[in-house]
Amino acid sequence: MFTAAGAALAHAGELAEDTGAWLQIVGEGSLKAVDPSLEKGRIWLEGQSRFDGNWGHWYQGMVRSAVGYSLSDRATIWAGYTWLPTQNIGKPYIAQQDIWPAFRYILPTDIGTFTFRTMWETNFLRGDQVRERPRQMIKFMHPFEFEPRLSFIAWDEAFYRVNSTAWGGKSGFDQNRAFSGLGWSFNKNLRAELGYLNQYLDDANHRDAKMHHLGMASLFVNF
Repeated sequence: MFTAAGAALAHAGELAEDTGAWLQIVGEGSLKAVDPSLEKGRIWLEGQSRFDGNWGHWYQGMVRSAVGYSLSDRATIWAGYTWLPTQNIGKPYIAQQDIWPAFRYILPTDIGTFTFRTMWETNFLRGDQVRERPRQMIKFMHPFEFEPRLSFIAWDEAFYRVNSTAWGGKSGFDQNRAFSGLGWSFNKNLRAELGYLNQYLDDANHRDAKMHHLGMASLFVNF
C-alpha cells in the first residue's frame, strides 16, 4: 500500500504543508422504493465541501451520483458521475467532471469489516483533455466490544495517472489519502465518522508535493 509517509520520504523536491477540513455527506440505498423489481438496484448520492489555507479558504466542492447493482450481499458494481469545482489560491477556477465505473466488495471478519473499492475515473479537464486515473481504497472498521455503536475507522486510497495531459500532469503517482478516526452508529441507517485525513499530492511534473493535514467529518445515510 502506498502511504503518505512513504511518498514524503521518497520525494526529492519541495514539500509544502497546509491544514484544513473536509465535510462530507453520503447517501446510499436500494431502488426497490421506486419499484420492487429493482431491489438489487442501488443509488449513491454524495456531497463534499473542502477548505484549506489553514481552514480559512474554501477551495473545492464535490457532487457525486451513481447507480449500481448488487451482485451479492457483499459485492456491488457502479457507474457514476462526479462534478468537482475547484478554486485553488493563485490559480484559475476549474470545474473537473468525471465519469467512472467502480467495484466495491465488503468483507466481514472476526476483527472487523474490510471494504475494498476500485474506481477508474475518466477526468474531463480543460478543453478536450481527458485523463485516465484509477484509484484504490481499502477501509477497515472495528466496533469496540465495550460499546458496539463506537468503531475505530481507518482507510487508505491511492490515485495513479495513466496518461499525461497539460492540465492533469504527467503520468505516474497522483496522490494518497490516509484516514484514521472514530465512527458512531446512531442506528442501522445513520453513521457519523470524525478523524484525521492526511492528503499527499504530487504536482504536475513530479518535482514538488503538498501535504494537507485535514480534519474530516462524514455522515453516512442508508435508505
